[in-house]
Amino acid sequence: MTDTGDLFSVRTRMESGLGRTGRIRTPHGDIRTPAFIAVGTKATVKAVLPEAMTELGAQAVLANAYHLYLQPGSDIVEEAGGLGAFMNWPGPTFTDSGGFQVLSLGAGFKKVLTMESVAMQADDVIAAGKERLAHVDDDGVTFKSHLDGSRHRFTPEISMGIQHRLGADIIFAFDELTTLMNTRGYQEGSVERTRRWAQRCLDEHHRLTAERSGSPRQALFGVVQGAQYEDLRRQAAKGLVALEDADGGGFDGYGIGGALEKRNLGTIVGWVSQELPEDKPRHLLGISEPEDLFVAVENGADTFDCVQPSRVARNAALYAPDGRFNITTARNRRDFGPVDADCDCYTCAHYSRAYLHHLFKAKEHLAATLATIHNERFTVRMVDGIRTAIDRGEYAEYKQEVLGRFAGGK
Repeated sequence: MTDTGDLFSVRTRMESGLGRTGRIRTPHGDIRTPAFIAVGTKATVKAVLPEAMTELGAQAVLANAYHLYLQPGSDIVEEAGGLGAFMNWPGPTFTDSGGFQVLSLGAGFKKVLTMESVAMQADDVIAAGKERLAHVDDDGVTFKSHLDGSRHRFTPEISMGIQHRLGADIIFAFDELTTLMNTRGYQEGSVERTRRWAQRCLDEHHRLTAERSGSPRQALFGVVQGAQYEDLRRQAAKGLVALEDADGGGFDGYGIGGALEKRNLGTIVGWVSQELPEDKPRHLLGISEPEDLFVAVENGADTFDCVQPSRVARNAALYAPDGRFNITTARNRRDFGPVDADCDCYTCAHYSRAYLHHLFKAKEHLAATLATIHNERFTVRMVDGIRTAIDRGEYAEYKQEVLGRFAGGK
């Protein structure tokens, strides 16, 4: 039977809500939760050395199975000793399944959290000016590489094989991510398709774990879909919890995925958390804005990942206690103070707003490095503060202080 008893433990529960602190144990170290998992899509957090991520307090990184499969190839990562060894990252690692690409390649959309409800519903929706590169059927997904146009096939078994070769500590079952514009009927079929794929992932994970008995054990998380519908979300969560492998073991944890309306984020996470086991970790895929982090935690999410801190950094947007701002505005040209006087990151300790303003205006690569270090540290530090506040019974006060100032600055 799959041993999950030592994987996750709860430390402190919030007095109200579903939030808690805890610890996830992995072969490469513990993750204290709640925790922000930095995204290193192609085995790198863009523009930043892995050593810098360690210094700024990141506990774990998440890479993308689809991208690493295409380049350099999961066999090369395996030969290097696995994801952590390949990228010189000593801590815990996650890989997602490639399921997100079913949406992003299939419909041409990127971030979906902030999508609002739309009156139009269509199952063949595609973003303007985009080509449909992925096609879903009941067995898996056929897609064209965005690199060279070559054709590839992902199934639950193929995704498991790729992720086992990549060697991350925590991996995700292959799922179909839909959009908010898909019809109710399509969402129903997708939830059932994802459930069937989840069973196949469990079975293949069980087989590969036995076959690769000399390798560190990888924890497998199922992914809950169901879009904005309460009954589908609850059905999806219950369906995954009921699945077992040949030895009677189930998933080690659960991901909460799919297209989410920002205004309903907490409600949806809460529905799912109520249906999932208390003794297993919950990972919310794809969020990092300060207000979203608080909403996610108090509704039961233990970990979460997002490219946003590094993505906006490369576009000159920096986080500060008084809100997000653009470093290239004229007011920063002669500001020789740090990005944030209270921040302990490398960037704030050594460089001024004026210098970052200059780097971005001059289009120097160092601009992205220094900005990303700060934004990642800001996010990690905020979540560390949430965790400490829950343990001390001071969550409400911390939330009010942080979000009140952040919103006020905006």
